[in-house]
Amino acid sequence: MRRLLAIAWAMLACATGALAQEYPSRPVTMIVPFPAGGPSDTLARILSERMRVSLGQPVIIENVTGAGASIGATRGAQAGPDGYTLSIGNWTSHVGSGAMYRLPFDMLADLEPVSLLTSAPLMIVGKNAVPASNGTELVAWLKANPDKVTAATIGAGSAAHVCGIYFQDKIGTRLQFVPYRGGAPVMQDLVAGQIDIFCAEASQTLSYLRSGKIKAFAVMAPTRWPGAPDVQTMDEAGATGAHISFWHGLWVPRGTPKDVVAKLNAAVVETLGDASVHKRLTDLGLVVATREQQTPQALAAHHRAEVEKWWPIIKAANIKLDAN
Repeated sequence: MRRLLAIAWAMLACATGALAQEYPSRPVTMIVPFPAGGPSDTLARILSERMRVSLGQPVIIENVTGAGASIGATRGAQAGPDGYTLSIGNWTSHVGSGAMYRLPFDMLADLEPVSLLTSAPLMIVGKNAVPASNGTELVAWLKANPDKVTAATIGAGSAAHVCGIYFQDKIGTRLQFVPYRGGAPVMQDLVAGQIDIFCAEASQTLSYLRSGKIKAFAVMAPTRWPGAPDVQTMDEAGATGAHISFWHGLWVPRGTPKDVVAKLNAAVVETLGDASVHKRLTDLGLVVATREQQTPQALAAHHRAEVEKWWPIIKAANIKLDAN
């Protein structure tokens, strides 16, 4: 009898091990907490195409929007910890929303980091009718027209909103903030001349800049951006130290098995190391995370540092929530 029990336990252990090795045995969902067509959605779709090859299963994009991206972030955190629900996020969804909304999860404790993905500076762009050709001239125009210039945000507490508040405080003026649900509709209104300026993720502006549909004034970075090297930095424009990096990361819910996290991380590393993927991302103006930055530990440290830096600034600004 004991021998039979031992054999049964051994068979069960082998079966359990085989099941664990089968991950993923069905499609994986990647939650994007922003509308289709924006920079986060574009990045997610590029990654999902190549991760499908690495994982051997489709990676399906699910756009879950609303409440400053907090609804999508919450969905990702509260999913089953089995590796079949990933959530891609950025500064707005995984830093700003935590300072603005009463979330039903802990932004740092309830998410398992998989990998840092890309980064890009924020850049102030505007409609072609704005009477300025660079950051210095923009600052002078804004100072001469307090409370008259409209600035788009992606909801209260978004990177675009905090960027605008940070910028106006640095130069001593006031902007009229207009909330939108995503970056894509903002760009449409900029081209149409319906909004004056926007603090955008630099990568989403390239096609519009190259076609002359909008203007670029300054990047929120200490050095000029390779995607548009003629555009001034904020320091050059007169807003010294006004820097925000718009980065993206990938997470799974807390409690996801370590071997599953490792397999997902390996798929991301392989994907970001693919020459065609790398080119597509850099052509968009994104800076791909270095191999050292692509570890779960590196994303965890970066995420914590960003929360500790920006939450006090956001809360001190007393930003009021809106319906978007």
